[in-house]
Amino acid sequence: MKTPSPTSYYQATATPYPAHDTFQGSATAQVAVIGGGFAGLNTALGLAERGVSDVVLLEREQIGFGASGRNGGFVFAGYSLGEQALLDQLGAERARALFALTTGAVSKIRQRVSDHAIACDMVDEGVIWANWFRDPDLLRQRQQLLAEQYGANWQWIPEAELRAQIHSEQYHDGLYERDALHLHPLNYAIGLAGAAAAHGVRVHENSGACSLAREGMQWRVRTAQGELLVDHVVLACGGYLAGLRKPVDRAILPIATYVMVTEPLGERLDECLHTRAAIYDSRFAFDYYRALPDTRLLWGGRISILNRSARAVQRLLTKDMLRVFPQLRGVQIDHAWSGLMSYARHQMPQIGGDGNGLWWAQGFGGHGLAPTCAAGELVASAIAEGDNRWLQFAGYGLERTHRPFGYLAAQASYWWQQGRDGLKTRLEG
Repeated sequence: MKTPSPTSYYQATATPYPAHDTFQGSATAQVAVIGGGFAGLNTALGLAERGVSDVVLLEREQIGFGASGRNGGFVFAGYSLGEQALLDQLGAERARALFALTTGAVSKIRQRVSDHAIACDMVDEGVIWANWFRDPDLLRQRQQLLAEQYGANWQWIPEAELRAQIHSEQYHDGLYERDALHLHPLNYAIGLAGAAAAHGVRVHENSGACSLAREGMQWRVRTAQGELLVDHVVLACGGYLAGLRKPVDRAILPIATYVMVTEPLGERLDECLHTRAAIYDSRFAFDYYRALPDTRLLWGGRISILNRSARAVQRLLTKDMLRVFPQLRGVQIDHAWSGLMSYARHQMPQIGGDGNGLWWAQGFGGHGLAPTCAAGELVASAIAEGDNRWLQFAGYGLERTHRPFGYLAAQASYWWQQGRDGLKTRLEG
C-alpha cells in the first residue's frame, strides 16, 4: 500500500497568497496578538472591525499552522463540555448565555465567509449526529435537553432515513443539526488573515515571540529579529505553546488527533453517502467525516498523547473507516496527518485577562471553530470597548494540568471511555 503524504490535504489545496513578512526592527502598537490560528485571527479581525487598527499579529510558523489548519472543518454550536454538564455547573440562565455565544459564532463565521469572499468550500448543509448504539435514549434525551434548555431544535432522523443518507449498517437513528456547516479550515484561516490585513492589522509569519516582559504600563514582546512595545498582549497559541507565561502554558494539555483523506472516489462516494452534511457518531471516542468537493472522503478520529507518522495514522483510521464503510476496502489514502489541540481539565475554553493588559484564549478541545470565533469577539470587545462579557468564563480558569502526569490521566480516561463504548456495542450484539 502506498504511503500517504504527511502533508495535509488542506496544505495541498491551500489558497495561494503572498507570504506575510517576518517581523523585524522595533515598533509600537496598541495590541500584539500572538498566534495565527482561529483564536488569534478572530481577535485581530474583531479589533480591527471595532476601529482598533494598531494591531500586530505574530505567528511562529505560517497562518493556520496548528490545529486551525488541520482539523475536520466542522462548524457547530457548543463546547467540549456537554450541554448537560454545562447546565449542571452553571444553571439554566448562565448555561444558555454561554451556549448562545457559539450559536452566534456560527452565524458570524457564515457572515464573514460571505462578507470577505473567503474561498473555503463552505457547505451550509448541517451536521448529523449518528447513533452508534441501538438504544435511542441518548439521542432522545439530548434532543429534549437542547430544545427545552437551549432553544436548539435538532431534527430526529429515523434509522431507515439515516441509512438512506449514510449507507452503513453501523448506525441506528440520528439527530440533524441544521444550523451547522463545514469548510476548508486552512483556507478559512488564510481568508481571515487577509481580511484582517485589509483592515490594517500587521500580520507577520515566521515571527515567533521569544520573550514577554512587563515594562511600566506596557508589555515588551521580543522576536528573533525585533521587538514590540504594546498596551495589550493576547496569547492565542493553543496546543503549540508559546513558552511566554507559565500559568497560561501549564493550563492546557496539547493532545494529538488524527485525520486522513482518501483518493478521489468518484461514483464510489455514492456507495457511502447521499448527504452533504458532515457526520460524527454518538460514542465518546467517535469518528467524524465528510465528503469533500472533489469526491474524496475526509475521515478523522481518536485522540492520543502521541503525534504519529502518516503511515500509522493511515493504519488506525483506515480500520475505523472500514468498520463503517466496508465497501471502501482497497481505497487509497492520499493524505494522513496529526496535529495538536489544546485541552483544559474542565473541558471549557480558557478566555480571560489579568487586569494589566495580558489576555489569553485557548483550550478549545477539538470543538473549536465556533468557540474560537466567540473568544475572539469577547477579547476584542473587552480591549476595544471595555466589554466585560468575557467574565462569563471566569469560572473556567487556568487550572493546572500537571504535565506530564496529566497526559497519562487523559490517555487513560480516553482508553476507559473507548472500552466502555466497545462493551456497550458488544452487549447490544
